[in-house]
Amino acid sequence: MDDSGLNAAQAAPVSDTPALSQEELDRLTDSLIERLKTVYDPEIPVDIYELGLIYKVDVSDDKDVVIDMTLTAPGCPVAGEMPDWVRDAVLEIPGLKSCTVNLVFDPPWTSDKMSDEAKLQLNMF
Repeated sequence: MDDSGLNAAQAAPVSDTPALSQEELDRLTDSLIERLKTVYDPEIPVDIYELGLIYKVDVSDDKDVVIDMTLTAPGCPVAGEMPDWVRDAVLEIPGLKSCTVNLVFDPPWTSDKMSDEAKLQLNMF
């Protein structure tokens, strides 16, 4: 016990929302990937997930989703629209509360981030 008379578990803030079970998190992860694969870079016939444009996806216990993504080039003509496309696609998953999409450019995207599937689609082997 610490000096206050509370142990660490008692002193920790209590959330009103129970933690997501591993089963639910796995289901959400599969749904997120499925939805991300419906969004395409209009100049490249490969979805943004396989292109490696998705850098990070966080899902809170409250089912708020935060996505960090990039573009194939900072001057991409759809830079202003693509985050909305991603958000709209993700919010089709039942039960999600919100989705925030952040455009990031560090590290810069390179074709090394593409999946083997994307490289096959683009004949890059």
